[in-house]
Amino acid sequence: MFALVDCNNFFVSAERVFRPELRNRPVCVLSNNDGCIVALSNEAKAIGLKRGNPMFKVRDIIQRHNVTVFSSNYSLYAGMSSRVMRILTDNYADVEIYSIDEAFINLDDCPGEVAVAKMRDLKRMIWRWTGIPVSIGIAATKTLAKVAGHYAKKFPGYEGVCVIDSEYKREKALQRLPVSEVWGIGRQFRKKLEAASVNSAWDFTQMQESWVRQNFGTIGLRTRNELMGISCIEASEIDTKQSICTSRSFGKTVSEKEELLSSIVHFTTACGQKLRHQHTVANILTIFIATDRFKTELPQYKQYATLKLSVATADTSELITYAQKMLDQIFRPGFQYKKAGVVVSGITDDAVVQQDIFDTIDNRDKRQQLFQVIDKINAGSGAGTVQFAIQSQKEQRWTSRREFVSRNYLSDINGLLEVK
Repeated sequence: MFALVDCNNFFVSAERVFRPELRNRPVCVLSNNDGCIVALSNEAKAIGLKRGNPMFKVRDIIQRHNVTVFSSNYSLYAGMSSRVMRILTDNYADVEIYSIDEAFINLDDCPGEVAVAKMRDLKRMIWRWTGIPVSIGIAATKTLAKVAGHYAKKFPGYEGVCVIDSEYKREKALQRLPVSEVWGIGRQFRKKLEAASVNSAWDFTQMQESWVRQNFGTIGLRTRNELMGISCIEASEIDTKQSICTSRSFGKTVSEKEELLSSIVHFTTACGQKLRHQHTVANILTIFIATDRFKTELPQYKQYATLKLSVATADTSELITYAQKMLDQIFRPGFQYKKAGVVVSGITDDAVVQQDIFDTIDNRDKRQQLFQVIDKINAGSGAGTVQFAIQSQKEQRWTSRREFVSRNYLSDINGLLEVK
């Protein structure tokens, strides 16, 4: 049996931990540059707000209903996530962290009633120790655990924990679940399924295996099998990303090459950290820059550059060197740039790296050790404690607008709560 622990409205819940007066009140969290809603409380949903709503379009609703709005505070969310995940890993040996607010627990064929009792105790522990509410779905496969988690959130009668441990429960759960809600069914899959009159998750499981394979390939067939109770998603398939993109729309447009380079360095650094975190390397690097497509009165320009590396790497300094040369190729003066980004792909395990006889980088092992130390310092003392000189510029126009950001309660001594 697998249990999926899912933090409810996680960004909102993290903000409410330090602002308890906001419980049972409408709260929204905005995207980079305070552009649109990325998370919202149930109370905010009840007044008609939705994820993805642009801020400027719903400002009147927010003001009319006195909705509390926050800019994204990823330092806070990462810290709260770490606390929740630490509770899971301290209490269970086999935990797979899937995202910032979700993790799977292998319950080692624990019977349904026993599993529910254990997970209810875990739910209470997480709430008591962190203030974060969670919902937990339990089933024989990870995809079915996702389905169970959906019902655990939706129906209060489950008290936050739902188990699918019989054929009867599986059939009922899938018959009532729209196929669009199934984990792994994307937009393109959904269109094909709707065209074939497949409306529920149950309908999908009743399709012939040959039809599923022909139309959706191995991924679709695996999802169907998971819904039928056949476990076929391994931990490695969840943990390792095949490509990593770090990009952002700027708070203010930039025109100088040095400012644009600063953003590219920042995004490249983040990609390098993510590669090392999952113990991987990449051999394809792509950067892109673009003007604001919504300001049609201004000259428009967008371009990208891609480089195939001779040796796959997660070395930030090496990646920055390549990215700087690529920016030299695509930068054009006279434009107001609004967005930039970095993508690393061709990702493989860092334990098996194909070497190149003409490699110009010496002592790769020592450089790897260096960045392990840097990552450890930044993890313990706060992101950016050790960084490249170009990242430490005082004025960075490209950084996101964060008008409603909360304090860094967990990582800044000046952000500590004051008790009076």
